[in-house]
Amino acid sequence: MKEINILVLADHAEILETILRLIGNHDNWKGFGAGSAEQAFAAMEKNKFDLVLLGVGVDEETGRQIMEHCRAADPKIGCIRHYGGGSGLLYSEIRHALQTG
Repeated sequence: MKEINILVLADHAEILETILRLIGNHDNWKGFGAGSAEQAFAAMEKNKFDLVLLGVGVDEETGRQIMEHCRAADPKIGCIRHYGGGSGLLYSEIRHALQTG
């Protein structure tokens, strides 16, 4: 089973930690955390991601920059926003994004 690499960008440390823990509970998902756009761009330079999840505190401009960077790096990289709502919603959003590309 292929490992799915997911970059999570959120500026709220506790929420970022929770999202990463939930992602890590899934058998073949591996989460990477970034607390700023700079950290996210650095992570994208070093790793190949299947999905980028924009979480709490990511403003519209930063989100747009991250999405554009993803499309330029590899159009197959999904980039979605997650506003909270529990683990079931998070898992559903990730599965949907991975299926639809």
